[in-house]
Amino acid sequence: MKKIEAIIRPEKLSEIKKALAIAGFIGLTTYEVKGRGRQKGIVLSYRTSEYRVDLLPKTKLELVVDDKNVEKAVEIICDIGKTGNMGDGKIFIMPVEEVIRIRTCERGDGAV
Repeated sequence: MKKIEAIIRPEKLSEIKKALAIAGFIGLTTYEVKGRGRQKGIVLSYRTSEYRVDLLPKTKLELVVDDKNVEKAVEIICDIGKTGNMGDGKIFIMPVEEVIRIRTCERGDGAV
């Protein structure tokens, strides 16, 4: 199993969540986060002065999937999350050693 962590634009969450659900990826967790990447923030203007906002609002999406479904989930996130502009986000994939459903103590793929 793998854990997919995706940092995405907040306005893309609804579309990505819907597409993941249609593909069978129901369980996920989201967080409202702030961050910056290569763009180092943005410069905004207020009245006559400019100022830099270096931590931009993003959404962090986490889901655990079976190894055979990783590419399918990543493809959905990339296809829908991509605008072609800086700030579209990143995806991180990590191995998951074990999953346990607390309610039933079920382990492995069935617990996801």
